[in-house]
Amino acid sequence: MAITEAVKATVRTGKFNKNAARRVRVSGLIPAVLYGAGHESVAIAVDPKTILKILHSETGHNTIFDMDLADSAATKAMIVDWQYEPIKGKLLHIDLKRIAMDKAMRVSVPVFLTGTAKGVKVDGGILDQILREVQVECLPGDIPTSLDVDISELGMNEAIHIKDLPHAGKIKFLEDENATVAHVTTIKEDASLEAAAVPAAAEPEVTKGKGKPEAAAAPAAAKSAPAPKK
Repeated sequence: MAITEAVKATVRTGKFNKNAARRVRVSGLIPAVLYGAGHESVAIAVDPKTILKILHSETGHNTIFDMDLADSAATKAMIVDWQYEPIKGKLLHIDLKRIAMDKAMRVSVPVFLTGTAKGVKVDGGILDQILREVQVECLPGDIPTSLDVDISELGMNEAIHIKDLPHAGKIKFLEDENATVAHVTTIKEDASLEAAAVPAAAEPEVTKGKGKPEAAAAPAAAKSAPAPKK
């Protein structure tokens, strides 16, 4: 789960406001915070390219890496939160957590379905994946990259539950093990056909003012006042 390349960081000092954060980004780095494992939080700056490489890796934000801080002992860390600039999509800020390799932690692990369900291929059903990730608890070194399940034998109206996901005794599911991950259902009828079968409702009476019915017809025209005599 760890990568070979360490994330190098520099400790930030002084004021921690928007202007200071902007100066960090102008220098080519992004502001970050490192916390956890019984240590005080530290404001740091890191290379966004290295962070993006981790986020886009196979293990994603569950990647455990070496945190290289100047004048400090190296520590294991993980990305727990990150913020993008909404228009250009650039990283703005990240939160990093120190990881104790001998203590269990809770993480979200993606669920991938492999194969084509029999209920889809043979019976013409549709596959509906309810859960795309599940919460597990395990030691940092045992965090799986993903939980892959073969659904080839999944028939019509059959389901895969959390308890059916492949896993060793090293991880513990934190959600209801009977919760549905995916199932095969029948194709729903077209909504337009259902709408056509429902009779149209009567058009409501038009009202104005305080709920009084509108007059049936308006006067054809208002009479003009007589011209004054000379």
